[in-house]
Amino acid sequence: MHSDSPFAEGRVLLIDKPLGWTSFDVVRKLRNLIRIKKIGHAGTLDPLATGLLIVCTGKFTKRINEFMAQEKEYTGTITLGARTPSYDLETEPYDHRSIGHLTLAHIEEALIRFTGTIMQVPPAHSAIKVKGKRVYELARKGQAVTLEPRRITVSVFEALRYEEGILYFRVVCSTGTYIRSLAQDLGEALGCGAYLRSLRRTRIGKFEVTQAQTPDQFEATLKV
Repeated sequence: MHSDSPFAEGRVLLIDKPLGWTSFDVVRKLRNLIRIKKIGHAGTLDPLATGLLIVCTGKFTKRINEFMAQEKEYTGTITLGARTPSYDLETEPYDHRSIGHLTLAHIEEALIRFTGTIMQVPPAHSAIKVKGKRVYELARKGQAVTLEPRRITVSVFEALRYEEGILYFRVVCSTGTYIRSLAQDLGEALGCGAYLRSLRRTRIGKFEVTQAQTPDQFEATLKV
């Protein structure tokens, strides 16, 4: 691409991040495709999550913080009856417990306390830095890390359905919310443990994942 390409000038690209990719994998792929240096994403998605990733090029990289600050919507599944150290499937489940007594009504009652403005402790397996080190690096070495709770706003935490120990949910929340921590905390509230099984980001501000392209689809448009 030449420096006078529309990407060098500045674009907001909506990408549907595939499962198993890091957010940086997406940026690196796009950087190689359009051959520009000034490119970045607005809001990390974990490798085990899919969905909307906003990628900015050129002058729009100045708006990354603005996009990151916008409200986000997710759908996904939470497994009840066990916990994991990372609060998701990056680590092995343990502490399996009976959930035969649980009903959708129990779950919906518990969800109420995670709606509104709440304090949330981020997961130890996260990219937050403590004394210059990313805490997931410390967690993987078995070092104990104490993270301060953060104020977040959860405007919707909705149970879509519950079957065979799996809760299908939708969340609308402020930036800085860890859905993994919501899963973990819900499990604690229910007394049975829980972890995030799958996650998809469906919206950031006014941008919807239905408007997004996978990296492969984006690459195909360049060849037209």
